[in-house]
Amino acid sequence: MQIEFDNSFLRDLPGDPEAGPRVREVFAAWSRVDPTPVADPRLLAWSPEAAALVGLGAEDVADPDFARVCGGNALLEGMQPWAANYGGHQFGSWAGQLGDGRAISLGEAIAADGRRWELQLKGAGRTPYSRFADGRAVLRSSIREFLCSEAMHHLGIPTTRALSLVGTGEEVVRDMFYDGHPRPEPGAVVCRMAPSFLRFGSWQLPASRGDTALLRQLTDHVQRHHFPDLHGLGPAGDAEWFAQVCERTAEMVAGWMRVGFVHGVMNTDNMSILGLTIDYGPYGWLEDYDPGWTPNTTDAQGRRYRYGTQPQVAYWNLTRLAQALAPLFGEAAPLEAGLQRFLDAWARAEREMVAGKLGLARAGADDVALFEDLRTVLQAGQFDLTAFFRRLGEGDPAADDAGGFAAVSYDADAFASATAALSDWLARYAARLADDPLTAEQRRERMRLANPRYVPRNWLAQEAIDQAEAGNLAPLSNLLEVMRRPYEDQPGRDHYAGLRPGWARDRAGCSMLSCSS
Repeated sequence: MQIEFDNSFLRDLPGDPEAGPRVREVFAAWSRVDPTPVADPRLLAWSPEAAALVGLGAEDVADPDFARVCGGNALLEGMQPWAANYGGHQFGSWAGQLGDGRAISLGEAIAADGRRWELQLKGAGRTPYSRFADGRAVLRSSIREFLCSEAMHHLGIPTTRALSLVGTGEEVVRDMFYDGHPRPEPGAVVCRMAPSFLRFGSWQLPASRGDTALLRQLTDHVQRHHFPDLHGLGPAGDAEWFAQVCERTAEMVAGWMRVGFVHGVMNTDNMSILGLTIDYGPYGWLEDYDPGWTPNTTDAQGRRYRYGTQPQVAYWNLTRLAQALAPLFGEAAPLEAGLQRFLDAWARAEREMVAGKLGLARAGADDVALFEDLRTVLQAGQFDLTAFFRRLGEGDPAADDAGGFAAVSYDADAFASATAALSDWLARYAARLADDPLTAEQRRERMRLANPRYVPRNWLAQEAIDQAEAGNLAPLSNLLEVMRRPYEDQPGRDHYAGLRPGWARDRAGCSMLSCSS
């Protein structure tokens, strides 16, 4: 197994003079720390598509050294492990220094096409940023991160990737709901990949300390390697860079909204500077449509990170990033222009989402309003978001009857009360399609590509977790295989497109989750 490494993050940015995991305040961008070896690293799953990005194939993965490296027990030549330092706003409040408390980057792999992929182990042991934690991760959360990272990629949504899932042969004690009932769980390590794991909080921490020099170094680094067309252009380049960060963030969140993904913990330290979905913690997928739903137990009261507010939270987070970047700008106007680019990009992305989900050639303001009216019907009728839109795309709107949607509602009484409103909406939709230039075949194909048949529903992931904890990895492998083709009908796999079963309605891990991992 050979990979070329070029660790520009360490070369470009100042490091902590002290190495090792002693918890401390750090006034640098990174700290040198090695993964803590585990008892028995064993490969549980891997992604062929992610492996191919760094030139690895099945033979490389079959090598025992692969599990040792991806479990934290060995290093390849050129790896220089580090933990990154950053701060952030958590649930709207400034939290100060946070950093990689259980993630250790191994190095930046250089692919054959010249692309840069930072390999990072999540659950690899203590770092200077672990505070009172052990730096480990449990199997259930690791499966969720591994699975969702790859599923989001195949859904067409910008995301970090997951190379491998390795069992540690050790137990980790966790209090899943912070209710005083800790228990030992099997441990695991995910090797995740991204061009960079820099996040909004990477800039916020030095800004909070008045370290303008580090702000400049971070900005030069990310532009040089990830926005090369803007590097060296001075203030105009900085302004365009921030605007592109805003646009990428808008497009990413629009993808979340399209498929019903709820991140669950959109703190500024969980927002990628590259516009990637990052840090899969207590995420969830909308089943019965509810814009007020959050999967995060920590967010249960305030519901700051509920599905319906994700675009607004993204804008708030970008505003915090703009404040951090202010020392690099002589005036506020370029930053304000960047934030406006978010609003403009979001408006475009929202219209594109509406057009795709409804099968229109293009969507205007009236179509967005029509879509909002449908959302009201979906909530009233307790319709499954994924199943409803797939059913809508397969029918004949001119002949569709509301009764044909009964099978995609979770509650017969709610469906009955929403039938009249749904019938009215279907009539308006049919009239709108009559004025659209797309043929029926073109409409169906447009809707098929915007509305997945399969998403990694919470209960499907929990089924795979339960079986994996019992030693059976086949359900995880099968689920990952289904999610490789989320927009295609896959005969014999109706189970994966089914509505949430009754047992999963209030089951821990299926309804809500905590940040415990």
